[in-house]
Amino acid sequence: MASHRRPKQPGRTRATVLTATAAAAVALSSNSAFADPGPEPTKRGVKAEVDKLHEDAAAATEKYNGAKEKADKLQEEVDELQDSVARGQDDLNELRNGLGSLATAQYRNGGLDPSVQLLLSSDPDDYLDRASSLDQLSVKQVGALKKIGSKQRQLKQQRDDAAEKLEDLADTRKELGDQKQKVQDKLAEAQKLLNKLTEEERAEMRAEEQRASRAAGERVEMGKEEAAPGRAASAYQAATTRVGTPYAWGAQGPNSFDCSGLVVWSYQQAGISVPRTSQAQANAGTRINSMSDLQVGDLVILRNDLGHVGFYAGNGQMLHAPKPGAQVRYESIARSGMPFMWGVRI
Repeated sequence: MASHRRPKQPGRTRATVLTATAAAAVALSSNSAFADPGPEPTKRGVKAEVDKLHEDAAAATEKYNGAKEKADKLQEEVDELQDSVARGQDDLNELRNGLGSLATAQYRNGGLDPSVQLLLSSDPDDYLDRASSLDQLSVKQVGALKKIGSKQRQLKQQRDDAAEKLEDLADTRKELGDQKQKVQDKLAEAQKLLNKLTEEERAEMRAEEQRASRAAGERVEMGKEEAAPGRAASAYQAATTRVGTPYAWGAQGPNSFDCSGLVVWSYQQAGISVPRTSQAQANAGTRINSMSDLQVGDLVILRNDLGHVGFYAGNGQMLHAPKPGAQVRYESIARSGMPFMWGVRI
């Protein structure tokens, strides 16, 4: 007969363990679904990171400016070579037409002279070698043929030069695109950080930046410091008229600027052409190693990579286009957060 005993109930201890295990599983599941996101970003921390990203974007901007300057120069050289090739080809065709007229006249008079047949060959240099035994060339024919040979060699060299520069231009344009992407990536990353802040915190940061621009908008007290002579003073005076205009990467005025673009535009107003990038501007004049020797209007070169430039404004201040989101303004060199490398007097 089958047994009908009731199954043994789990003991109190076992039930407690099972309950605790279930509770732990629920807790783990809850924790994984609502993981602690970590500390909220602080306004000060975000500002420091954003400032660093803006510095990196400024460095990429100077590389972009250098690549653009090189690309523009290469394009001019390519255009000039191609124009020269086109003009040379017209000259060559005219010389060949002259020989063709001679051949036509001889044909009408009873056939082509062997020497004229050689004249129409595709290789004038080879023709001159082969025609030496014919003794039938006139001085005029020899001169025309030599001109054709010289023009062909010149055109070949120009075409080769143009092809080489076109390859270089393609590489430079790729670099231009790469640097542009780096700038955009850095600025986008900075914006993502700013978006982590509350609207109130972002408004506070914007207000702080506006106050800094307003406070720096007034002409600084220069004390007894002398202005740099001639064209440097003229360029500096032009720069002072741009105070309050916004920073924009790759811009060189008149309504927005990056740091080296402000220098380029200001010197253009003084009738002087200077290089496009801060690195090239750092070597564009007489170097001044000590900040104490600077005169108002000298260039101030900052950062170890020479990635920032401004005008010395006197009293330890500079006039510059500082960073994205800022305006052209006066600012203390010491408080800029960028190491002073040297000054330049152009």
